[in-house]
Amino acid sequence: MRLSTPYYLIDEARMLPAMERIRLVQERSGAKCVLALKCFSSWCAFDFMRQYLVGTTSSSLWETRLGHEKFGGETHGYSVAYADDEIAEVAGYCDKIIFNSLGQFNRLSHHAAGISVGLRLNPGIGHSGYELSNPVCQYSRLGVRAEELPADIGSRIQGAMIHVNCDNNDLASFCSQLDVIEERFDKLLPHLQWLSFGGGIAFTDEAYPIDDFCRHLREFSERHSLQIYLEPGEAAVTNSTSLVVKVLDIVENEVPTLIVDAGVEPHLLDVLTYGYTPEVDGAEPLAKDAKDLVGHARHVYRVCGRTCLAGDHFGNYVFPHPVALGDELCFPNVGGYSMVKKNYFNGIRMPAIYHRNLSGELRLVHQPTYEDFREALTNTHLV
Repeated sequence: MRLSTPYYLIDEARMLPAMERIRLVQERSGAKCVLALKCFSSWCAFDFMRQYLVGTTSSSLWETRLGHEKFGGETHGYSVAYADDEIAEVAGYCDKIIFNSLGQFNRLSHHAAGISVGLRLNPGIGHSGYELSNPVCQYSRLGVRAEELPADIGSRIQGAMIHVNCDNNDLASFCSQLDVIEERFDKLLPHLQWLSFGGGIAFTDEAYPIDDFCRHLREFSERHSLQIYLEPGEAAVTNSTSLVVKVLDIVENEVPTLIVDAGVEPHLLDVLTYGYTPEVDGAEPLAKDAKDLVGHARHVYRVCGRTCLAGDHFGNYVFPHPVALGDELCFPNVGGYSMVKKNYFNGIRMPAIYHRNLSGELRLVHQPTYEDFREALTNTHLV
């Protein structure tokens, strides 16, 4: 069946290797894994994913509700700041609720009576290739530093979350964080029942030393009598989801440019935010600088979107053959932080979402409409 572009395709068979690595880590380390909904919240895949993860973790009221209603299992609630008019509802969905600051904890934790309460901690060390996503950058608002903790905090909370990684595939870096955590929070750890190391650890990558990772997690857990949690987002869905687009035009201006029926800002926002070049099936990515492409002997194209943003540029690529109008291109790894950030910039048609299960059955799970766009910013029925 030929599908109408643009569309996202979530493929359980392609997600399976990451799920199996998650299961292996849980079995060998004793840690529990919860899906980070801020990265991936397409609940068409939740029936499959709940076979491998024990629940979800969230960043807002709506994510918490989605995890509770559509995934089940453990529901962890977290927010950089809860609003007064939503905290009671958040707590009603949660098994565990995590506060970002002492101010929020002191003012709002009474709403969490009867559930396990945690506090986000900032150890002052982390791993991120981008300052934008560095949780322990200077003046960070994320988590409480060791020197700010009250002496009696261990008697007032049951757990903690330390999320300081982004795209960290370096086990030595993670182990050094464990050492710092033990040093800076040595007085608190004996009082806790559970500790989450958050997400951003690339432990589902094939090259990641998973046996050593599991050993360090297990030993840390045993030393401090703690239930460890991990919050995979990108690690859970890497290589699972594609964005398929079609070439609408070819513009010649020193270098041939393919105009496709999607846009970087509305459909792959992280490419624009972080300035990386996404993979394209069958093509080789090249340098961003277009001047390096002029006069290139091979089939080199710039791939751009159809919004009015001048920088709507997916990347530069070498293809094995000439590309023609109507050809389809596939970005094969867009599951994390793409669908959750899509938007209606320029009113560009939103990609449909398809889901293929392990049996190979394909179904349409969302077909965006003009009415979705029309009512996203103004819905007269609510006035």
